[in-house]
Amino acid sequence: MIALVFLATVINYLDRQTLSVLAPVLQDQFRMSATEYSRIVFLFMLAYTIMNGLSGPIIDRIGTKAGYALTIAWWSAAEVLHTFSRGVVSLGVFRFLLGMGEAGNWPAAVRVVAEWFPAEERALASGIFNSGSSIGALIAPPLVAWIVIRLGWSQAFLIVGVTGFIWLGAWWLIYRTPDQTKAVETVESVPVKSLMGSSFLWQFTASKVLSDPVWYFYIFWFPQYLKTARGFTLIEIGKTAWIPFLAADAGNLLGGALSMFFLRRGLRAFEAHRLSVVLFSMLMTAAIPSVLVASSAWAIGLVAVAAFGYTASIANMLAIPADVFPKNAVASVWGFASMGAGFGGMLFGLITGPIVDHYSFTPAFILFGIIPLAAAALVWLLPEMPAPTA
Repeated sequence: MIALVFLATVINYLDRQTLSVLAPVLQDQFRMSATEYSRIVFLFMLAYTIMNGLSGPIIDRIGTKAGYALTIAWWSAAEVLHTFSRGVVSLGVFRFLLGMGEAGNWPAAVRVVAEWFPAEERALASGIFNSGSSIGALIAPPLVAWIVIRLGWSQAFLIVGVTGFIWLGAWWLIYRTPDQTKAVETVESVPVKSLMGSSFLWQFTASKVLSDPVWYFYIFWFPQYLKTARGFTLIEIGKTAWIPFLAADAGNLLGGALSMFFLRRGLRAFEAHRLSVVLFSMLMTAAIPSVLVASSAWAIGLVAVAAFGYTASIANMLAIPADVFPKNAVASVWGFASMGAGFGGMLFGLITGPIVDHYSFTPAFILFGIIPLAAAALVWLLPEMPAPTA
């Protein structure tokens, strides 16, 4: 079951990263500035943000199997539509549709973990499925570059989009709810309005507002950074842009392993997950020296450290809602928090374009090296328990 969720997350990030890898090509073809590209990213994040708030409650209401199937069918169709892009406007519209569908992946995945894994294993299970994001980001640069060189940019969107429909067939045939948690699929979901009074929910959401834009920055802007600041060609980007995401993949697994270590030393799950988030968030400050060093190899290596820190941190954050909320509320909680992350991604995404256009990538990297510390502080200070949900 976790393998299915892992593969869905790989596909999610392949779909998302296709545009990031193609951005240097499409900027030339459609004559896009960095500011226009940032607006397209904004449209993705706007849809992603809105639907994060809606997809969680929808999945909690209709169940994991139908909810996951609906979200991946939507985003796969949207990815295929990118094939018909003819300029900035059409690309922005298709990107908006993609964001609507992709928002459902994490609420659905968190619910699968809550259904299938006990508390002490959830961070590692979350790390395993979330490693799909870094695997997708890792293989996208060489894969997309290879497709573009041989078939053209439009075929890259088509080929990647079709993979989601293949997964959908496997999911519908295989997925089931374990016997001991069958009631989860039929129990009435917790009303969203009853969650709104939880200070835990709002503080957790605020931490996501500050942490997730760092990942979006690497996802959406790193290939362009290599081109504009380091002078890389598309072939060189295909050969190197995957390196930070390989480190991110390791972070997903080691992040869960560290919290399991703390659990075996007597910490409760909530404590172990919070401590792990704080420790790994410190590694994300490596973004600051990465943009200051002269060597491109050192720059990529330091970005890899920051990416490792992010995914190791997020593996533990993914487990936190199930530490304190009932299983039939975790998709809603994570969806609401991810909606906050989307607002953060939109805000910082809109800021990034003008910063790059008018200054350089240097202040952007410094910014995204600092804000994870504020996010970690919010996680560390989370209240022990949320407000009642009934």
